[in-house]
Amino acid sequence: MTSAPNAVRPERATGIADPAWWQAGVIYQIYPRSFQDTNGDGIGDLAGIERRLDHLVALGVDALWISPIYPSPMVDFGYDVSDYIGVHPMFGTMADFDRLLAAAHDRGLRLLLDFVPNHSSDRHPWFLESRASRDNPKRDWYIWRDPAPDGGPPNNWISDFGGSAWQWDAATGQYYYHAMLVEQPDLNWRNPGLKAAMLDAMRFWFDKGVDGFRVDILWHMIKAADFPDNPANPHWHPGMADMHKVLQLHSTDQPEVFAIAAEMRALADAYSAKGRERVLVGEIYLPIERLMAYYGKDREGVHLPFNFQLIEAPWDARALHRMIADYEAALPPGGWPNWVLGNHDRPRIAARVGVAQARVAAMLLLTLRGTPTLYYGDELGIGPVEIPPAKVQDPRELREPGLGFGRDPVRTPMPWDTSANAGFTTGEPWLPLNSDWPTRNVAVEREDAGSMLALYRELLRLRRAHEVLSIGDVRLIEAEGDVLAYERVNSNERVAIVLNLGGEMQRMPALDGTFQPLFSTLRHPREGGDPYSPTLKVIGPNEGLILHAQD
Repeated sequence: MTSAPNAVRPERATGIADPAWWQAGVIYQIYPRSFQDTNGDGIGDLAGIERRLDHLVALGVDALWISPIYPSPMVDFGYDVSDYIGVHPMFGTMADFDRLLAAAHDRGLRLLLDFVPNHSSDRHPWFLESRASRDNPKRDWYIWRDPAPDGGPPNNWISDFGGSAWQWDAATGQYYYHAMLVEQPDLNWRNPGLKAAMLDAMRFWFDKGVDGFRVDILWHMIKAADFPDNPANPHWHPGMADMHKVLQLHSTDQPEVFAIAAEMRALADAYSAKGRERVLVGEIYLPIERLMAYYGKDREGVHLPFNFQLIEAPWDARALHRMIADYEAALPPGGWPNWVLGNHDRPRIAARVGVAQARVAAMLLLTLRGTPTLYYGDELGIGPVEIPPAKVQDPRELREPGLGFGRDPVRTPMPWDTSANAGFTTGEPWLPLNSDWPTRNVAVEREDAGSMLALYRELLRLRRAHEVLSIGDVRLIEAEGDVLAYERVNSNERVAIVLNLGGEMQRMPALDGTFQPLFSTLRHPREGGDPYSPTLKVIGPNEGLILHAQD
């Protein structure tokens, strides 16, 4: 194959000789309500996660991140925390957590918790004290403001769930701020006492041995001190979420947040040792140029500011090529990239692009440079799930129904086998299962060499077998039509990844050197003979290829 004259190559070497586990590894997100129930109440629990750890080992991931398990009224399903150093009885006990952590570590798996620092529950003892009186010692642990001159809210800030972000408290004659639900008052990180208490909560879990945290809505944690109005969004129109009526210029992404991220990072680093590095992953939905600031100057910010571009980008080869190039170019020196296809808030990849392209997307996620995060169930190819109106649980859908913002369809129970309720529970599942669960479940796909599960397992095996796929450099290759192509390179080997993001056969891009096929999303080249020629000229519809350089 001839050389590609306009291949995009990095200006500096980006590979790493001695990576931390979180740089070479793969993270797997678990929504605990939906993974495995062991007591018949229809809701997943910690004992259920422990029971299914061997699935993660067989899959080939390196760490599990568990969405919130803390005591909570569950208005927002755990993201309204009433005790930062406890376990909700729905999920089990602290002893159950300790057993899960030990079992994970025994299997070589790391465990990350979800830390929710922007807001607590309105049932948290801190908030009960804060709203008791204006002179309560914890009054300033939350954000309280006097009414506007007309008696209304202090400014025009809008909750992410719609409506004003300010709630009137008649007893004390002030409004409190809630970026999310009324029941989720924002914490005041400008208060030294509050900050110390939250860092102590992180220490509690680090002392237990957790390997890190995913930090919820990190960019929301500090607000402009003078609380000016947010500017109106000139592009808002009916059908868009209420929150988008204004641009969150003053209510998010304030410069003081970086000092807080640096304190969290310093705490995590203090618990780190070679092979037992602690990691912080920040949830940050911002444009790339603003996202990069969360790595911090000299990398004293979070280790991995979540890169959600694959969730939001159009499924178009040219657009993805530019996106990858721009992201790689924007990374600060030493900043490690990361990629994610789905999570508990956004539609599943198979629902967005279809099952055929979800296979291509899996190859993309697991061969780009950086740390990938998988979302439970995506390894089975779970697609759209219909939630009848009477079964809706998500407050986002209940508050703004019919606009497509509901998150229940991506939080449905994990289908394990063909027994009743897919082996998830002996009771009534808290949400409906995917309708095709009798054929799309772990047990069935485990026996099918052509299944989505088999594809993920093989891709993860290849990442372990070929270090270049986990920590090698990346070089984008110019291609045409629906083809996205790039190389992964280190001092020992070179592989090319060629992805057809469409349903028609496409011409292969020009590759630099001689390559032999290593793996296809459609058919494993080592099984049943090699169906590909070294002079491969085309790539099939909905196909992804990994090719190994022979020079």
